[in-house]
Amino acid sequence: MIQTVIVGSGIIGRNHAAAIRRHPGLRVAALVDTVAEANAALAAEFPDDPPGCYPTLEQALADRPIDLVAVCAPTGLHVDLVEQALAAGRHVVVEKPLDVTLKRARHLSDVVRDAEARGLVASVISQHRFDPASVVVAEAIAGGALGRLTSAVASVPWWRTQEYYDAAGWRGTWRFDGGVMMNQAVHTVDLLAWFMGAPVEVFAQSARLAHEGIETEDVAVATLRFPSGALAVLHATTAGFPGLGVRLQVQGTRGSAVIHADQLEYLATDGAAEDRTPSVVAAADRFGAGKPDDSFVVGHLRQYDDIARAIEKGGRPSVRVDDGITALATVLAVYASAALHRPVALDEVLRGDHDDVDFGSAL
Repeated sequence: MIQTVIVGSGIIGRNHAAAIRRHPGLRVAALVDTVAEANAALAAEFPDDPPGCYPTLEQALADRPIDLVAVCAPTGLHVDLVEQALAAGRHVVVEKPLDVTLKRARHLSDVVRDAEARGLVASVISQHRFDPASVVVAEAIAGGALGRLTSAVASVPWWRTQEYYDAAGWRGTWRFDGGVMMNQAVHTVDLLAWFMGAPVEVFAQSARLAHEGIETEDVAVATLRFPSGALAVLHATTAGFPGLGVRLQVQGTRGSAVIHADQLEYLATDGAAEDRTPSVVAAADRFGAGKPDDSFVVGHLRQYDDIARAIEKGGRPSVRVDDGITALATVLAVYASAALHRPVALDEVLRGDHDDVDFGSAL
């Protein structure tokens, strides 16, 4: 069994715990959170095999035989926790985004590269890459079944109440969280970049329209240009009551694909207009889709299975930290463009040209 400690016993930590509990080769051995009540509430979900509860990762690692550290703390704490875990010789998986700044994420990439040379596994959560719908579309694109990609539309039309932001002081802050594009839409940004390639240029606007007491945006829109010349529209909000399903559609010269609420809604390929969806939606998935409200946990379970295989066989996980840097750089390009009121090249962000831009000036 791969003994795992979850750092952060909040909403995301609970999802990780549920996924780990369902994997035959993983065990939740410890929980870490500065809020003792959060640890106790999550530990209560394991009455037959209670994990140890600790206020710091250092204490957990000293007291328990831990193999894997799952970092589910606020974003601004990710880098320090990953460094601590790798320095202690533990494998690590970190929630997306890697950090709120690219400077610290670039530093983390160097740290991870050294750790991988020592045989450690480091992965960043991109659970939607493992959705059967995403796998089918990625394979169709890679095989040329959609032809030359020409455009894409991605929308994250969600709703978050004022109480959601008020419940934790770090939410909606630039230091620890970021806005809707950073916190909620980053997984869709990751899929967009996986399908289309890293964008070369971003032109964006953002606003704060429905929430008070937060520093960041709750609405953002952007156009993206890719190396192939393809164009995309990206939209994200937590100000769209009551919240709708995420939608991602990709168009090419020989086919198109639509993923809606993590399900393959439409697929036409190889120059044939008919919908091929019924013949491909049963993509192999040994964990099954589960209940409709269970899809988030199953997505993490699929990725944990990939991480477990990498640990057991001494290989590399399918999603590495550098993949997370591409998604983060794209999000930061959105923020920089909105603040500077002009298109921003991704290379500018990767070089650190806009590390000191005041993103809040766009609001």
